[in-house]
Amino acid sequence: MTATPPDGSIHQHPLAYLLGLEGVALMRAFAGEHDRAFTEARIAEIRTLLDRAEELGPGVDVPPLPVVDGYDGWAAEYDGEDNGCFPLRDDVLGPMLDVLAPGHVLDAACGTGAVSRQLAARGHEVVGVDLSEGMLSRARRAVPAARFLQGELTSLPLPAAGVDHVVCSLALTHLPDLAPFFAEAARVMRPGGHLLVLDTRTHFLGSARYPLVKTAPDGRVGYLEGHSHGVGDYLRAALPHGFAVRDCVEPRLGDTFVDPEPHPASLTPGPPNIWELHPWAREAANAAKAGQVAVLAWDFVLEPAGA
Repeated sequence: MTATPPDGSIHQHPLAYLLGLEGVALMRAFAGEHDRAFTEARIAEIRTLLDRAEELGPGVDVPPLPVVDGYDGWAAEYDGEDNGCFPLRDDVLGPMLDVLAPGHVLDAACGTGAVSRQLAARGHEVVGVDLSEGMLSRARRAVPAARFLQGELTSLPLPAAGVDHVVCSLALTHLPDLAPFFAEAARVMRPGGHLLVLDTRTHFLGSARYPLVKTAPDGRVGYLEGHSHGVGDYLRAALPHGFAVRDCVEPRLGDTFVDPEPHPASLTPGPPNIWELHPWAREAANAAKAGQVAVLAWDFVLEPAGA
């Protein structure tokens, strides 16, 4: 493996991403999921993409960006984005929230307060914690009935046994090791409470890395470190801290990931925007992503000590 540059930069090339999608689609065809015509069409499209490489532009070295800076910069646009994770979050997490007995609930990594709002509407007393003051300022306006604090997932600013339940949505991807979070959740929860976790899966098939390119408030562009944790990673982190599994949900993408729309005449300068790239290889993207696990959701229960 080639060493990572000293500054932690990663190289992202638009043509490489598209050829990667084509490769995954062709491997699935090789396994029998698609026919000869599909295979030949993918090979022809690869030739076309290679011929049009200049239109896609060169690769870019993208430096790392602290997570807090990325989310501070993202806060103003976060709620207005056409983010496919939000409907999945609400559809999957909503039924889990419905079974929580009313009580004092921590929304860990609360962001702009979308889940805090749902918890408050269900009659819970809510405290939200997030690393980003930009996100917290929006959460405070969106959910005035809740209390919001700045803090980290691995060092929550709450007393021991201070909440009945904990919810953490779309955030654990930023932790390289899940165990410190589960230790903190067990510390702040009362026995018998539920820990609801929902997290995204990587877009980059075959890699456990999940970088998100964002812009800091001061204009710096970089990637937020992300990790795609396996099912076993969650279990190894949760079980030693007294959690038992009540449910696990893995909704999958359908057959159409990219809508039938023309690709843009020009791409946004800077690091490749994969959402702009998908229409350049629509059939390959749909074939590569079909049936992929979109999010992973857990319902853990904290068992009494000695149970």
